[in-house]
Amino acid sequence: MTQLLLGIAPEWTPTLDNFVAGRNAELLSALRQALAAAGGERCLYVWGEAGGGKSHLLQAAVEAARAAGCSAVYVYGEVPEAAQVVAVDDVERLDDAAQIELFALFNRMRESGAMLLVSGTQAPAHLSLRDDLRTRLGWGLVYQIHALDDDEKTQALKQHAMARGLALPDEVTTYLLRHGRRDLPALLATLDALDEQCLRLKRVASVPLLKEVMRAVTE
Repeated sequence: MTQLLLGIAPEWTPTLDNFVAGRNAELLSALRQALAAAGGERCLYVWGEAGGGKSHLLQAAVEAARAAGCSAVYVYGEVPEAAQVVAVDDVERLDDAAQIELFALFNRMRESGAMLLVSGTQAPAHLSLRDDLRTRLGWGLVYQIHALDDDEKTQALKQHAMARGLALPDEVTTYLLRHGRRDLPALLATLDALDEQCLRLKRVASVPLLKEVMRAVTE
């Protein structure tokens, strides 16, 4: 498990197309429309529990904006310089100075018609942030992101495995969902480790091999 197979498995990048929407179809549609629109609402706040897909969506939006020729930046728990699209992940991690910076950035970007995407673990009204910043974050579109159920997680795992060129038997997916951690990022990380082990040992994915990987991950 210590051997890394760099350059063998294809790099996986979060995109809007490989986001498994589940009950978040309206959110995904609103994000696509906001990215495509020249006007209209350009501030979008997404909130929900960790592992629900917030980071995926923000990173995917930045990638989509860059592909369209826009300047775009994604940051985690900090405030960047202005761009045509700015995504600020985990807003509750911002200290007092960064909150002031985000408040100013919000106003500048709203005036210029740029797009600001922000995520947090709670709805704007319940964030432990400056009152003026909480108010601003509630001005735009606000969506709660809903965690995937097991069927939707199965779809996400199979989609991820296909992107890596990994043949994933149903029994392997079932075992991983029953015995792995429940959040999707952890499940995908375990799947990546399984893929690397399959490549290193030149073996197909199986439940016994998955058990070996899961034991190694927890040691």
